[in-house]
Amino acid sequence: MGASRIGGREDLMSQQRLEVVDLDTAPPVWASLRNEAEAAAQKESALASLLAAVILNHKSLGGALSYQLARKLGDQELREMSIREVAEEAYAANPTLVEIAEADLKAVFERDPACKGYVQPFLFFKGFLALQTQRVANWLWTEGRETLALYLQSRMSELFQVDIHPATRIGRGVFIDHGTGIVIGETAVIGDDVSMLQGVTLGGTGAERGDRHPKIGKGVLLGAGAKVLGNISIGDYAKIASGSVVLKEVPAGCTAAGVPARLVNCPTCEEPARSMDHTLADIVYDYVI
Repeated sequence: MGASRIGGREDLMSQQRLEVVDLDTAPPVWASLRNEAEAAAQKESALASLLAAVILNHKSLGGALSYQLARKLGDQELREMSIREVAEEAYAANPTLVEIAEADLKAVFERDPACKGYVQPFLFFKGFLALQTQRVANWLWTEGRETLALYLQSRMSELFQVDIHPATRIGRGVFIDHGTGIVIGETAVIGDDVSMLQGVTLGGTGAERGDRHPKIGKGVLLGAGAKVLGNISIGDYAKIASGSVVLKEVPAGCTAAGVPARLVNCPTCEEPARSMDHTLADIVYDYVI
């Protein structure tokens, strides 16, 4: 396949031949992503060049993802090819990053009722793209390349309205829905299978340094606009209701709601981050957490 034009300019990254992929041995998500892209290209010819350049011209999820991040993040200061090389370097040094990206992509498909397949989040969902940007930035941070990591954080914030510090530790299978307005601090830790909606803040409570941000357990659901502040723990499978401000620890399996947040049901529903169940129980406990 010859070079394609994306955004009205010659895209040097796409000057490669279509890779032949054995779909019988390809990972399920990657095989599904390619099948969806082929079907979409046949149905919508205006996007055929884009789908080929971003997905179909690559032999692996890591190759496609490095291309997509470079296409989105590249600017006058750091060109697409440079960002692609950085992403590929990260994936080669730590192949687990690609496995984690696959888990993140599955999480979007399984938990977002508006998501019709894998192509949709891979191309368009800024929550997924911001998360993958942070994962590359985190690898750079751990390698001591802090300036470049912070550069990617800045581009992420500018493009996706998602601001996650490169040092933040984030588990796999994380779903960021919509993404707009999410802010996550340097020493925050996010467990596996967490779901969060727009406007979530995982922040500090002042100008103190050191370990100052929340620790979010496995399978936690963070509703839209939820604010969790300080070096506190949110237990596994807890739920933070939309618009709540949490300043103290939340036990595992409990729901916190309000300003300041109170416990409203313990236990909450099973695996709230997977079910995306934002409802609250009628019983309200009489103490502030």
